[in-house]
Amino acid sequence: MELATQPIAVKKIAVIGAGAVGWQLVARAAQAGFLVVLEDVLPSNLRRAENGIRESLMAMTQSSNANAASANAMALEAALARITFVSTVEDAVREADLALDCLPDELESKLEIFSMLDRMAPPHTILCTPTRTLSIADMASCTYRAERCVAARPVQAEAGVGGDSLAAAEEIYLMYSHWTLPNVLEAVSVVWQRLGKSVRVEYDGSFAPKTTPDSLAPQSIKCRD
Repeated sequence: MELATQPIAVKKIAVIGAGAVGWQLVARAAQAGFLVVLEDVLPSNLRRAENGIRESLMAMTQSSNANAASANAMALEAALARITFVSTVEDAVREADLALDCLPDELESKLEIFSMLDRMAPPHTILCTPTRTLSIADMASCTYRAERCVAARPVQAEAGVGGDSLAAAEEIYLMYSHWTLPNVLEAVSVVWQRLGKSVRVEYDGSFAPKTTPDSLAPQSIKCRD
């Protein structure tokens, strides 16, 4: 079993869902140097996402210095080369170190995708879900990798002000549960910081099992009633 203090290096990120939040996060991740796989079942969504990503990356890499034009073009092409588009979750997560779902913030949808990711992703893959209201402890309890589940929530969503999109937010809460390993939390914090976010870490104590964390085995974790 992996030691909780062993550093985790996230190199490849799978983003599930090619809506606006999904492709904006992909653009940021590619620009930050990550390999990124964007998944959506609809080819039209992927085409729109590809156009949006290119425009976003062009804005990120442009410079007023005419002498930097060649370097900017190279940086743009390098970022685009780090992005892959796929139409199945299985292809998206096959080699992912981190899987990020950008689906509707509804319990049924989140539980369905968490179950799918848990089943298809390699054992080392961390699951991170954006949510404004749902409990990561509850969702993690329905997987066989509860120690590798975290949630991200824009700080603005709690404050009740505009710009509560995870892609647009400058600051986020990183929510963790009773099971989350310290090195998992640290690895995901580093990812969000590289995406330009300030990170606040917050404990989700909505589901506190009677068993202590050290004695929990992944196969013993069951979804609560």
